[in-house]
Amino acid sequence: MTEIHFIVEESPEGGFLARAVGADIFTEADDLPSLHEQVRDAVRCHFDDDKRPAMIRLHITREEALAA
Repeated sequence: MTEIHFIVEESPEGGFLARAVGADIFTEADDLPSLHEQVRDAVRCHFDDDKRPAMIRLHITREEALAA
């Protein structure tokens, strides 16, 4: 595996939630810089050195509701 993808959503309580696509990795953080570190740490913990992906991609989604 050369890349791993995460879907990132804003948490209703504040902060961000990230879940990996194709791997059982979930993490959360209060802000994006902290989330970057949390995701890196989670990937390091989940994969052995020789199996670890070289690239982490974050797909950040955001939902907004507007009055018509």
